[in-house]
Amino acid sequence: MLNNLKRRKGITLIALVITIIILLILAGVSIAMLTGENRNINTSTKS
Repeated sequence: MLNNLKRRKGITLIALVITIIILLILAGVSIAMLTGENRNINTSTKS
């Protein structure tokens, strides 16, 4: 039973780390879009 509890904690920790990484990537993309530093979107809207 103790071994089963350790496995659940490990999976939860991995899921937490992956979620934080995804949120950081999304935050970086949204900040780049709001400040206008994304060249791909700027060039596609001009043409």
